[in-house]
Order: sequence, then C-alpha cells, then structure tokens
Amino acid sequence: MTQRRSRFDAELAASLSVIGGVFPPTITPSLIDFMRVSYASEPLAETLSSRRVEHSEYQVPGHLGEAITVSVFRRSGDTGRRPTIVYAHSGGLMFGDRFSALGLNLDWVEKIGAILICPEYRLAPEFQDPYAREDMYAALLWTAENADTLGVDRARLIVAGASSGGGLAAGMALAARDRHGPKLKGQLLIYPMLDDRGITPSTHQFDGIGVWDRVSNETGWQAMLGDDYRTEAVSPYIAPSRANDLNDLPPAYIDVGSAEIFRDEAVAYASALWNDGSEAELHVWPGGFHAFDIFAAHTHLAQGMISTRMAWIEKLLAD
Repeated sequence: MTQRRSRFDAELAASLSVIGGVFPPTITPSLIDFMRVSYASEPLAETLSSRRVEHSEYQVPGHLGEAITVSVFRRSGDTGRRPTIVYAHSGGLMFGDRFSALGLNLDWVEKIGAILICPEYRLAPEFQDPYAREDMYAALLWTAENADTLGVDRARLIVAGASSGGGLAAGMALAARDRHGPKLKGQLLIYPMLDDRGITPSTHQFDGIGVWDRVSNETGWQAMLGDDYRTEAVSPYIAPSRANDLNDLPPAYIDVGSAEIFRDEAVAYASALWNDGSEAELHVWPGGFHAFDIFAAHTHLAQGMISTRMAWIEKLLAD
C-alpha cells in the first residue's frame, strides 16, 4: 500500500532535484564524511563581505571544561547592551558548523541589532551525548557570565537553533530551568529534531524523498546516543520530547513544514508546552520540506516562513 503523505509545495518541489546532489534525502553512516564536506559553510569572509557586521572569536570552556570555539557577531557601530541569541546549528548532530545558515541568521544582527552567539559544539559519532548539549549549555553560561564584556542584555537573551540545533535549543531551555541557569526571554525552535524514538506518523511518511528522511534521522540519533538509542536512558536535554514537565519555560516559537518528518513531533511539543502552561507559537507551512527556508529561500513559502519568524523575534526582543 502506498504511504499517504502531505504533498510538496509545487514551487518547492522544483528545487528538490538540485538539492539532492548536495544533501541526499537518505543519509547513512557511510555518508557522514561526504556530508561534512558538502554541507560545510562557505568561507566566512564571503558571508560577511557585504554585511555591516563585526565578528569576534573566543575559546571558551565546553563540556568537561574542554575548549570550544565560539563566534560572536554584532552590528557594526552598535554600543550598549543588545538583545542576544545563542544559536545551535543544524546538521543532524553529525555535520554542519557554527556558520551554518549564517547568511540568513545575520539578518537578526543587521536588522534587529541582536548579538548572535554561535558555538562550535562537538559532533557525533566521535563525541556522543552529552557533548553537544553540554557544549551548548556551557556556551550559554559563558554568554550570561560575560554579559558585561560582550554587551549582552541579560533581560533579552534567547536560545535558538535549526533542526538538530532546534532540539539542542529546547534542551538548553530545559536545562536552564532545571539548573537555575540564565533567565531566558524565549526559545526559537526551527523545524526542531526533538525525539529519538521515531514514533510519530510523519516520521514514516518521507522515506527516500525530500530532505532528511526516516533513515537519516535514525543515523543521526544512533550516532549521538550509541547504546542508549531509544532506551529510557536518553536525557530530555538531548531529546526534549521525552521531558515530562514543560512548565515554567520561556515562550517558544516553533516552525516546521507539513511535508517533513519533524512535523508531528513539532506539533506535539507545542501542544505539550500549552498543556503544561507554557507559551508557544506554532507555524506549520503547507507543503514545506525540511529546511526549505535554507535550500529554497527564493520561494514564496520560504519568504513567508522567514518573515514570520523575523516578526516574532523583533517583537520578543524589542526595547
């Protein structure tokens, strides 16, 4: 029987044949090295060449106190305390780098005047859980502790991330609450990777098509979790859908496509936030495949996703 699934938006579907050469729909362990090359960011100098943005780089303590690199971007000429976004990059927990999606995310810096903090968290399978999540949380702590030096407005500090980074951002929000860490203004969860268990209908609707299918997801979670994969040993800080209590969390913005495997877990997470008394704004973009705002930014649907997300950030971080 043919698997029923949401159809891709017609304009987006035309982009998929081009995308497949850079980001295959199905990623197995043998493709991790390829993805680390094909999904690598363009040289930073090219991204910054036409931007009114200053870049600084720091070595900061990550998990176990081991140094990780953190990039800090601010609008040229800005002074005083600025709203700040600690951002976790995408890449299925196995590839990508701190400059992933930077061309898009620098709009937050130029248009809003936000400081953008991008840590180089460590990747699986070489560094399994808890490295990625604890590197990110350590970078969040560093940001708050060095707010005076960095020019961070502690009252307007949010966490954000895309795909696997969206899950890491949700995990940071949970950890900050549980560990009495930095008070967060919000959490921006962009088509987040939230659940290792693969239990939702949409997880099984997109095999071999689109961007990031069921097998790719299993590859990423197995690489990160090892023997703990799909067991009760998995922490909600890496798989936030496992959290039993979503009360007292900062307001969330969640966006996702209707034609991708993360649709149902994103909707379920928004519902769980509401049910536990936390705030969430949810957008499900009809016909959108995973990360279509990055891979097909020129399309009408992507422009709607990007502008709607920007409006939420602007409202949340306004003076």
